[in-house]
Amino acid sequence: MSRRSRRNHTAAFKAKVALAAIKGEKTLAELAEQFDIHPDQITQWKSRGQEVGRRRVWTLMRKMAIEAIYSERYLNPIAYLVGGAGFGIVAKRAA
Repeated sequence: MSRRSRRNHTAAFKAKVALAAIKGEKTLAELAEQFDIHPDQITQWKSRGQEVGRRRVWTLMRKMAIEAIYSERYLNPIAYLVGGAGFGIVAKRAA
């Protein structure tokens, strides 16, 4: 019985398999048969893909928050200093 040589999978292939696993349309056994890899390997790639996805989402959210702060600071400096949306909040506080 001969052993199969070690296979190196491309990042694109790993992403394709991980995305299919994340979608959840097929079971791990079906995906393992379809892609000819072990189910444990699919689970590892899936968890790694989810981790990378979470990091990218948080990075994007952080960038959006920073952009919102800077745009508010430069477009409406009085509102930024007062801490509201402009003179409307200042008027409401005084009333």
